[in-house]
Amino acid sequence: MRIAVDEATCVGHGRCYALAPDVYAPDDRGHCELLMTDVPPELEAQARAGEANCPERAISISP
Repeated sequence: MRIAVDEATCVGHGRCYALAPDVYAPDDRGHCELLMTDVPPELEAQARAGEANCPERAISISP
């Protein structure tokens, strides 16, 4: 699976990196920064949790 973040949409709620610290991290403004774009199978649940809990829907997942 691949993930992407729309940096213009993210406002820095931090839910993604709080729920999935192995996939997402805060940048210097507290906005989402991807630690990877190609997610290994063992981290897919974390990636999906971060995506599902983003209030702005700034994170997208593709196969």
